[in-house]
Amino acid sequence: MINLTHSAVNAIKSAMSSSPHSSGGLRIMIEAGGCNGFKYKMGLAEEPKPDETVIECDGLKVFVDNNSQEYLVGTTIDFVLAPDSPGFTFCNPNATTNCSCGKSFS
Repeated sequence: MINLTHSAVNAIKSAMSSSPHSSGGLRIMIEAGGCNGFKYKMGLAEEPKPDETVIECDGLKVFVDNNSQEYLVGTTIDFVLAPDSPGFTFCNPNATTNCSCGKSFS
């Protein structure tokens, strides 16, 4: 369903190890909003919610809620260290248009 590059996995594991709270995995969801109608939301989480599927990626647990799954099928998440905007990028084959910010799609 979701693919994480090695760079993304390393960035997430680094965030988990430096977090003051216990983190069991990464929660990824799609919300209404952003420039193009939908936006990605990510955050560390202790455990999955009852309506979430757990996906294993290189030893990392990813929690995805049932409503977001259809929008994320085939998505690759990367972490880039670009000088002007380091952060996570999403390559989503389901998106028909993407905002230039890279965080919003339709």
